[in-house]
Amino acid sequence: MTITRPALSVFETLESEVRSYCRGWPAVFDRAQGARLTDEDGHSYLDFFAGAGSLNYGHNNPVLKRALIDYIERDGITHGLDMATTAKRAFLETFQNVILRPRDLPYKVMFPGPTGTNAVESALKLARKVKGRESVVSFTNAFHGMSLGSLAVTGNAFKRAGAGIPLVHGTPMPFDNYFDGQVPDFLWFERLLEDQGSGLNKPAAVIVETVQGEGGINVARAEWLRALQSLCHRQDMLLIVDDIQMGCGRTGGFFSFEEAGITPDIVTLSKSISGYGMPMSLCLFKPELDIWEPGEHNGTFRGNNPAFVTAAAALDAYWADGQMEKQTLARGEQVEQALLAICDENPAAGGQFRGRGLVWGLEFPDPARAAAVCARAFELGLLLETSGPQSEVVKLLPSLTITPDELDEGLRTLARCVRETA
Repeated sequence: MTITRPALSVFETLESEVRSYCRGWPAVFDRAQGARLTDEDGHSYLDFFAGAGSLNYGHNNPVLKRALIDYIERDGITHGLDMATTAKRAFLETFQNVILRPRDLPYKVMFPGPTGTNAVESALKLARKVKGRESVVSFTNAFHGMSLGSLAVTGNAFKRAGAGIPLVHGTPMPFDNYFDGQVPDFLWFERLLEDQGSGLNKPAAVIVETVQGEGGINVARAEWLRALQSLCHRQDMLLIVDDIQMGCGRTGGFFSFEEAGITPDIVTLSKSISGYGMPMSLCLFKPELDIWEPGEHNGTFRGNNPAFVTAAAALDAYWADGQMEKQTLARGEQVEQALLAICDENPAAGGQFRGRGLVWGLEFPDPARAAAVCARAFELGLLLETSGPQSEVVKLLPSLTITPDELDEGLRTLARCVRETA
């Protein structure tokens, strides 16, 4: 397919220079359904990005769209602050019955605001309030959001520089395999905690992604996560799992930490929790941590009732049985085999791949190669993005509902792009 760059005058003259995704995908998109987008000139694109993981069930999923249209047509509440509504009740009951109870998770549910960083900010605030301490430990190459508290526990130097002020009360520690297996897990962290001369303030909490998405698809081992939970318990620190991008089924189970068999003290969810790409986030925490005073953490857009409607519909449609998890793991095996073949075919590229479920990364020693692969993919009608500290990883994040044929089509296009950018 031949794609010509459209006239982007109003975007270039009026919109801020901060825009980013549109620079790699210079098209004006008009429609989307399932795993495909269509631009205003009629060109079709297979989506391997899924709204940065906010569209796990695809674009305009018909089941969720029907529920949303019905709700709007009957003049259901749209904006509700944190008032009790029928839509919120239906979501809470469905979330409890379909997700929490079958997993024996005791969490209370907080609606902190519409975005992922809102959820992280509330988690950090609550942990500090509960423990009466300021410091929070995060991990190398972590990404937790763009507001100041979230940036303080984010590793990327470029993102941190955007704050414009010192980012405080966050301490980074090595993520799993940061030293390529040469250093025992948590040796440095535990030594600092136990040494009265280390200068490390006693942390209130540790925040971690089980799979670092923006950090380069770095997958934590289950045993590492279990050891981290044990360390937190021994040292009186809360364990926060940021499941904003990797939750809602992205790695297989609904929560990405299920495979490790751990129960975090606090969990943040956003992105695909609404199911339809609408803003919504949750902060989940053990009941004994619910020490908030009424209104102590507030926000105007916590009550996005249309998002409650599509969220409940998504849970009912995809999580009432175990089929979605099985399907995602099967699709993941399909991706893994394709990436193995790509690396075998192109040994000179030095590519390494890693992932779980339907999140995968193909790493190149030369970051320019990763950018070139994504650029060529766009020319061929495939939307791909990079991740990692130097944007050296091609990130695969297709919807969970993508068909095997669509997935194969995208993987064949990726293989072609790797060959053609050699």
